[in-house]
Amino acid sequence: MSFKILPISAFKDNYIWLITIEGKKNGIVVDPGDATPVLNALKTKQITLSAILLTHHHGDHTDGVKELLKHYPVPVYGPAHDNIPTVTHLLNDNDQINFPELNLSLRAIDIPGHTRGHIALANDEMLFCGDTLFTGGCGRLFEGTAEQLFTSLNKLAALPDNTAVYCGHEYTQNNLRFAHAVEPNNVDLQQRMITTKELRDANLPTVPSTILLEKKTNPFLRCHVPAVIKAAEQYAGHPLKDAVSVFACLRRWKDSF
Repeated sequence: MSFKILPISAFKDNYIWLITIEGKKNGIVVDPGDATPVLNALKTKQITLSAILLTHHHGDHTDGVKELLKHYPVPVYGPAHDNIPTVTHLLNDNDQINFPELNLSLRAIDIPGHTRGHIALANDEMLFCGDTLFTGGCGRLFEGTAEQLFTSLNKLAALPDNTAVYCGHEYTQNNLRFAHAVEPNNVDLQQRMITTKELRDANLPTVPSTILLEKKTNPFLRCHVPAVIKAAEQYAGHPLKDAVSVFACLRRWKDSF
């Protein structure tokens, strides 16, 4: 199927995702933190909203839901363990949701760490990962542990290499600056930084990326790589016992970068 996944910009750097399909007039919106740009996009493109998908409870991903429901009384799918009042269909790990009007099926994946109940929604073509996996980085630890977030990211890294990664923010340039501090000799990363600058200079999104590109350039998915381990140990000032310890060190480093 010829899916079109359109970025709707919100706030300073959020992306709300609108999933449509060639020749259809239905759409699904992911993480609408603000209703106004979504309503404008639906009107401009003459699309009728069929459903709302939520990855986690933070307001910049959910605050537009109530207003959207006034215009489109549609089902709201979201995490079972993240306490979002507007959710009508609670999703647990591996739950499958189907949207026949778009010939679309997505699977929920539990990915706690950024929030306690954060989920992703994915199939072999697309991944909507909210604020867990970012292009070139990962989310902060607000409600979970480093081990939880490390495990969650590895779940996502196990998806097919060509899976398109749709995250919730335009953070790529800043994330890649940190990645370069960790792994300055990574040739794939050097090329990605050039491509990213070109896109941003043209005011174009750097999202989506792919799982393969993230595995090649995102330090948080590379905690097993000797150069990344060495950089983390130099920052920590002592040896690190395992990949989770490397990840936790990288996250602390990024928090103050």
